[in-house]
Amino acid sequence: MIISTAQLDSLRRAVALGLSALYKPEPLTPVEWLDDHYYMSKESSYQEGRWETLPFQVAIVNAMGSDDIREVNFIKSARVGYTKMLLGVTAYFLEHKRRNGGIYQPTDSDADAFMKKHVEPMIRDVPALLALAPWYGKRHRNNTLSMKRFANGNGLEILGGKAARNFREKSFDFIIYDELASFDDDIEKEGSPTFLGDKRIEGSTFPKSIRGSTPKVAGQCQIERAASESSHLMRFHVPCPHCGELQTLKWGGPDCDFGIKWEKGKPNTAYYCCEHNGCVIQQSELDQKDGWWICDNTGLKTQDGITWLDSGSKPAPVPGDLTFHIWTAYSPFTTWAQIVKDFFKAKDDPGKLKTFTNTTLGETFDDTDGAKLEWEVIAGRRELWRAEVPQPAHYLSAGVDVQDDRIEGEITAWGAGEEHWVVHYFRLYGDPGRQELWDKLREQLTHQYTREDGQLMDIKLACIDSGGHYTDEVYSFCKQRPMQWFPIKGASVYGKPIASFPRKRTRKGVYLTEVGTDNAKDVLYGRLALVPSGMDKPNPGYRHHPIADWADDDYFKGLTCELKKLDFVKGKRVYRWVNPAHARNEPTDCAVYSLAACRIGQQHFGWNLNRPIAGLNDEPKPIKPAAPPPPAARATGNGWLGGVNKGGWL
Repeated sequence: MIISTAQLDSLRRAVALGLSALYKPEPLTPVEWLDDHYYMSKESSYQEGRWETLPFQVAIVNAMGSDDIREVNFIKSARVGYTKMLLGVTAYFLEHKRRNGGIYQPTDSDADAFMKKHVEPMIRDVPALLALAPWYGKRHRNNTLSMKRFANGNGLEILGGKAARNFREKSFDFIIYDELASFDDDIEKEGSPTFLGDKRIEGSTFPKSIRGSTPKVAGQCQIERAASESSHLMRFHVPCPHCGELQTLKWGGPDCDFGIKWEKGKPNTAYYCCEHNGCVIQQSELDQKDGWWICDNTGLKTQDGITWLDSGSKPAPVPGDLTFHIWTAYSPFTTWAQIVKDFFKAKDDPGKLKTFTNTTLGETFDDTDGAKLEWEVIAGRRELWRAEVPQPAHYLSAGVDVQDDRIEGEITAWGAGEEHWVVHYFRLYGDPGRQELWDKLREQLTHQYTREDGQLMDIKLACIDSGGHYTDEVYSFCKQRPMQWFPIKGASVYGKPIASFPRKRTRKGVYLTEVGTDNAKDVLYGRLALVPSGMDKPNPGYRHHPIADWADDDYFKGLTCELKKLDFVKGKRVYRWVNPAHARNEPTDCAVYSLAACRIGQQHFGWNLNRPIAGLNDEPKPIKPAAPPPPAARATGNGWLGGVNKGGWL
């Protein structure tokens, strides 16, 4: 059989391709490999051409490709070359390290677009990868929109992060989360994306997790959360060209003594003012080649991401996890003058200012309305009462929250002007699907409390959350006293009344009440911020707390954990209450429900909070200590106690 020259050449290529899996190249660092092999494609680059690693990118790229560093978080602005670094390190892993990998995008459509715009052009334009892709440009099982399988046996999958199924049955050596801040917090109720994804690399010899993103809203941003779990927050320090002092580049702004400055109304005059000696630095003068990445927390530092020094400049071990932060001022792809121009366009528009903060400064945007309440301040106002219920109170209400493993509740005493005293807070542990737990709740809601004048007081009305998994159980409980215990459901819509009591019962035989939770939280948090004019004077709306075992740090943290956040609904700006730290907010919910019960009492049951109490100004008569309320279950290890205000009454 005669073999043609073309057939012989094809056979040689096939044999060479098959033997390539046995070839071991000379080890290269990620930066060396990218500088030798990587090419920026015209479809996704400002400038097409060969890659050259910038000074601030060196340590980031080497850390991304390091076998010793398991987790790398990258908080970044726009225009710092993040996507190109990401792709270059991916190519390094596939060709040089010969490892399987996955890149997760926020959605499936994002994943498809990333494959078409970035990955496929990279394979075409990087010869080292193209040599491993004999299927390129052809229909082939190893060449799909979600997966590329190379001749050396390694593959790359690009997947959307919305569906939990995309995180199942995968085995990766490296995993990358692109634009992590845009992922859902909880993927179909199975956990956070990084938790699900990092499970896929646990069997690898050199597991690698890379998380990068432009940040978004403070307190809700997943890249911010990932960074908070990291041991090292690295910032790039560059020397002043005049005094030589190292410093990070900072925005500064018009009210700061250092940072980016400009002549009034002239953004083209932008320069940098050294924070150490006030040196005037022009952008063209700044040389980043001698810069250092230094950790805010530990002083650990590096220039190249390979050699590490401690705060005393002595050799240090390579860290297992890192977070890098970089912003647009370091980028050669824009000017400081343009940054100032962008600021002028954005400063008077909250929406544009958010974009400027995220994409130019590389920082999260705080879109909350007003300052967050400090729980320590509220806890510091606890009082010592003479009895279970102070004398000015007229009525008792309860707010109850039902969770999967417990029931929590607040008992509140109400006086003139809705001044109120939190008499008791309980936490009952058990299965809400079993009668035993509801019997314990019945004991709490039927207990009588003693006012300072000796008057026994019943809990008149209670609002019980029915919006969870135990709606039928709540209805069944409330039917026992349908004119006293009301199931409620929340309505997070501004303009809804705090309590919308129905005209008639539902088919289940209960008065299902809608609670305007956003409005109620406005009232609650506004009252928590009040400063009393004096304990011996009326303080309308003021919320009092006793010195009690249950009134501990965890309680006050849960009472003050929510923030008011700006949102856009059909083009309109609205504020909503959110729990950014995902803290235990049951004390907040119980306070809201108890307030709703008070409003129902005033609007539908004739409560007159402003009526005088006989003998209010008389000297209180000595009374015997009241019997304590039934003890709530004690939680182990977290300081929550049931029972009464031990040692708090005189």
